[in-house]
Amino acid sequence: MEQRMNGSTIRLIIFIIILGVLSLFTGLYSEWLWFESVNYGSVFTTIMLNKIALYAALFTFGFLLFYINLQITRKNMGIREKDETADEVREVIYLDQERPSPWRDFMQGAYAKWIFLGISLFGGLILSSVAGDFWIVIQQYINRVSVGTLDPVFAKDLGFYFFNLNFYQFIYSTVMTGLILVTITVGVIYALNASSDLLFGNWRQFTVAKSHIAILVALIFGLKAWGYVLSSYGILFSPEGIVFGATYTDMYARLLSYRVLMVISIIVAVLIFINIFVKKFNLVLISIGVWILVAIVLGGVYPTVIQSFIVQPNEFNKERPYIERAIEYTRAAYGLNNAEIQQFDVDNQLDIYDPDHKSTIDNIRLWDWQPLMTTYKNLQQLRPYYVFDDVDVDRYVIDGNYRQVMVSAREIDQAELPEQAKTWINQRLMYTHGYGLVVSPVTEVAEEGFPEFFVKDIPPRFSTDLTMERPEIYFGEVTNNYVIVNTLQKEFDYPMGEQNVYATYEGDNGIKVKSIFRKLAFSWVLKDYKMMLSNQVTNDSQILMNRNIVDRVKMVAPYLGYDSDPYIVINDDGKLYWIMDAYTYTNKYPYSEPFDSARNNYIRNSVKVTIDAYTGDMMFYIADENDPIIKTYAAIFPNIYKPISQMPEGLKSHVRYPVDMFMIQANTYRTFHMSDPYVFYNKEDPWLIPMEVVEDKSQAMEPYYIIMRLPGEEEAEYILMMPFTPKSRPNMVGWMCARMDGDNYGKLLVYNFPKQETIYGPEQIESRINQNTVIAQQLSLWDQRGSRVYRGNLLVIPMGKSILYVEPMYLQADSSKLPELKRVIAGFGNKTVMEPTLEEALVALFGKDSEAEPGDTDQIPDDTPNVSPGSGSVSELARQARQYYDQAQESLVAGDWNAYGNNLEKLKETLAQLEATAGVE
Repeated sequence: MEQRMNGSTIRLIIFIIILGVLSLFTGLYSEWLWFESVNYGSVFTTIMLNKIALYAALFTFGFLLFYINLQITRKNMGIREKDETADEVREVIYLDQERPSPWRDFMQGAYAKWIFLGISLFGGLILSSVAGDFWIVIQQYINRVSVGTLDPVFAKDLGFYFFNLNFYQFIYSTVMTGLILVTITVGVIYALNASSDLLFGNWRQFTVAKSHIAILVALIFGLKAWGYVLSSYGILFSPEGIVFGATYTDMYARLLSYRVLMVISIIVAVLIFINIFVKKFNLVLISIGVWILVAIVLGGVYPTVIQSFIVQPNEFNKERPYIERAIEYTRAAYGLNNAEIQQFDVDNQLDIYDPDHKSTIDNIRLWDWQPLMTTYKNLQQLRPYYVFDDVDVDRYVIDGNYRQVMVSAREIDQAELPEQAKTWINQRLMYTHGYGLVVSPVTEVAEEGFPEFFVKDIPPRFSTDLTMERPEIYFGEVTNNYVIVNTLQKEFDYPMGEQNVYATYEGDNGIKVKSIFRKLAFSWVLKDYKMMLSNQVTNDSQILMNRNIVDRVKMVAPYLGYDSDPYIVINDDGKLYWIMDAYTYTNKYPYSEPFDSARNNYIRNSVKVTIDAYTGDMMFYIADENDPIIKTYAAIFPNIYKPISQMPEGLKSHVRYPVDMFMIQANTYRTFHMSDPYVFYNKEDPWLIPMEVVEDKSQAMEPYYIIMRLPGEEEAEYILMMPFTPKSRPNMVGWMCARMDGDNYGKLLVYNFPKQETIYGPEQIESRINQNTVIAQQLSLWDQRGSRVYRGNLLVIPMGKSILYVEPMYLQADSSKLPELKRVIAGFGNKTVMEPTLEEALVALFGKDSEAEPGDTDQIPDDTPNVSPGSGSVSELARQARQYYDQAQESLVAGDWNAYGNNLEKLKETLAQLEATAGVE
């Protein structure tokens, strides 16, 4: 009976093993088919061959390391050396210990061979299990390139730290892990075999077992010496000092300790090895003791003493060269060293009617993505299974004009299907794709405070020359499941009134079913038995999997970092494409301040990825050909990367500078704009990201895209910008922008305001809005009527030699989730107004032009238009008087007595005009 049970257990184990192997190979087979279907089969081959080779190499190394040492251990079982100087009594005790030991007999028996073999196999598996993604480290080392910049301490090219150091650290950690594990394993086996001499024997005398362990320990110390060499390079990334990187204590204490410990480790290794023959175990103990003592003193105590008694009393002078290095290398690591710095003089003499400002005014963004997405969902979702996951900002040439627009893709979310409609056929064969997108200008507002639409509805309707030829979206941001196309079941295309329109997928980049074997394989991999049983799925059918665009590109290039905001564009051919920004990064840039918790301190937006929303085709374009990391990736995967010059012009015109990258640079620049080491050391001029009020909460401003004409430029262009304020004051000190049109893509500009001028910062403008009595009364009135006010993003807009501030105001009823843009707040100089439209707000700020709206004519009105006695209506003059009064009150609260007096004087003039006008009437 017992024998029968043992046989059943063995068969069950064999079955489970076979099932696991089949599952593994089925998964790999399906993955290979997917890579082939997207024309990146060579990527799969490269990755798999590298992983297999690395696994095999590490497994072989681990297995041989354990097997050879365990065989030596087994042969040494029971072999002991007599102590020639022992007395007769000791000899008798020794003979007593030679009696047979069950453990020793077992270890020298037939089973021990298999046990040691199993331990060796397990050791190989442990070491190979750490291989994982380290294949890319090895390939980067093989395909390494030089950077052309030397580090200031060891005079090595930075490519050494990007590629060589990672590889050396991988080799070191792997070998050290193997040696430590095998030493512990051998030591435990010898300990289990030991008799009473383990406790009472002469520890100063070497035995065969001790000699074996001594060799392993000598190897560990020899390897540790190399580890100290590698650690010495790590001071370039030290977080211990006043700046990131090697500082005075690192250079004169920690570096010294690494070098001394390296020498001592070599000496310890040599002494241990010599003592195998000399057999003076006390020398081994002394040398290890010295190593421990030096490690404590030089590695811990000495750096503390240097920092406390040498550095801190004269910190700036000691750390000055290292602060200079940190400033230089951090700016280079983030591309800030190439930023062009200019002075932005402010005279507040803005001619709002100058035609040069028309493109800026026509593209002032009044629609924020959060309320706009809610509006899109209410007006354009059309069916519950359609979703708008995100709203993106982009620019197009529309009807001959350069326009900034809001764009959102109408994707399909099968989770939103009615419960009774969530059948296998609906979710896998019918509801396979989203349809079209909506496009609306950033500035225009339709009736009732809703956005105007350039593209809307299903099928798409166009009010401009924008067109779409292929509106279906099979691949997107919420397409997280697989579908099967070209089946006997027609696909739902889009709704048409009470009827539905059906279509058939025309792409060929899916995985062809072809045979019953593939059908069975994918039923297993996708855990979907209904695929196997369905008679709707034929050999001509295609499986579309990995449809989420982020997951899709990560399958092909998992070693890149990806931006958090992919965006969809309409190409010139009318097809829809997603564009994603990809990054290369490392934590091995000397003296550079880290930007994340992983201590990465170098980043480049080196790759632009395009994904066809219909077919899922992916293309990877190199955007920064000077980046050394992307050069290695291009050498490893020559069939993936193409120069960005090969990107279609219709897509290249929509390439944006990514917000994630710009935010890292802006945050870094807040501190590292201080190029003077003394100013940097004392933190005399740190900048901050300003705060603004969004909805009804205070939050840090986010970078925003805008079309504007930069100072000294002839044409308006698309930029990404961020204002800065000083730490101790709320006024603005400057702003940074990234250019992205044409050959100017990626160029950074920093504009500094004159230090003697007070330029209102976003927080001050928000405070003035809150203190404006007219605005406060209107907001209070809305709140009393059961509506909720949503304050949009404040935009700081440089124009000419002035700054214009614009903030949209949305209104949403408590019983409705449909935000309406009801007011536009605009500020200029000491004046803040709120009007129903942007045009009216600008007129209220700058006065009305009789011939044209703002930006349309060359006529230049006065900043505060004069109204002669008897001219103008009483209501206009009364409104102007109210504005001067409100501004005077705001200036009084702010403590700006000069502005307070000016506004009172203007109020006096206006009242006089009002009296004159009233007298005429």
